[in-house]
Amino acid sequence: MPQPFKSKIQHILISRTDAIGDVVLTLPMAAYIKELIPGVIVSFLGCTYTQPVINTCAAVDIFINYDEIKKLSKAEQVSYLKEKKIDVIIHVFPNKHVAEIARAAGIKIRIGTTNRLFHWFTCNKLVKLSRKKSDLHEAQLNLILLNPFGLTAVPPLPDIVEHISFENKVLLPAELADKLPADKFNLIIHPKSHGSGVEWGLDNFAGLINILPPDIYNIIITGSDKEKLLLADWIKTLPGTIVDMTGKMTLPQLISFISNADGLIASGTGPLHIAAMAGINTLGLFPSVRPIHPGRWAPLGKKAGFMESGTADLQPLSVNLVKEKIAGWQR
Repeated sequence: MPQPFKSKIQHILISRTDAIGDVVLTLPMAAYIKELIPGVIVSFLGCTYTQPVINTCAAVDIFINYDEIKKLSKAEQVSYLKEKKIDVIIHVFPNKHVAEIARAAGIKIRIGTTNRLFHWFTCNKLVKLSRKKSDLHEAQLNLILLNPFGLTAVPPLPDIVEHISFENKVLLPAELADKLPADKFNLIIHPKSHGSGVEWGLDNFAGLINILPPDIYNIIITGSDKEKLLLADWIKTLPGTIVDMTGKMTLPQLISFISNADGLIASGTGPLHIAAMAGINTLGLFPSVRPIHPGRWAPLGKKAGFMESGTADLQPLSVNLVKEKIAGWQR
């Protein structure tokens, strides 16, 4: 695609309608687009539950709600996209329905991957991209889709970290801020993963909690409403100093809460990637098995790291090894 075409582009839509972690690792794309095409408007098509995450990205100008689009008739869906005057759509997450209505809406440049058959009929710029066998990180794989705009070399991960444009836009209510005392290291433990990752296990997390000095660490347990039910009996067995915040925060509040904490430990799940993006100390616990290994899904952030078990489960990661990692963190 010749470079002069970029001067005619005023509005680009990034489409990623899947989970929180996937969305977080797509957001740096918006900052790269702003560099490649100065002055362009960047919109992001996502789902209702990921909107608070997308809203933290300073490089995204407009959020477009896919759940609201789906409520419309087919003709209304097409008309809605036409009214947005979108010049380019980038299908980061392949979605046949989105691809079809984008084509019907007459979006001029429609970028998709070659390994989705429906893209051959709905997109006019195809990029060769296979995620399954790649050794690249998910964030790097996403950026390959910017090849038509001149981003021909895959950026190294430190460069992608520099393109994280996180802004916490939600003021933490006093009753939540009080759970983060200034005289202790506020450590969030998010033990469950909604099935998105291999979990370290509640016994291991309990062992870690029991050897972390309570005069130094303020330990907070987080989880969704569903996870609250799963964790209730386990939390009762933990020391009385533990702060149980499972099911007690909306996603915008959780994002703000995480960004105001000092550290977070979790497996490959959404809150892990939020913490990394927010710039706090972050430790991801990963198995050595494709496609959920850290080479593909490690958290990206200036204070983010991971530990890899070397096996298909996380049991070889001992409590003492994890404690040693945390001991090196600075506030």
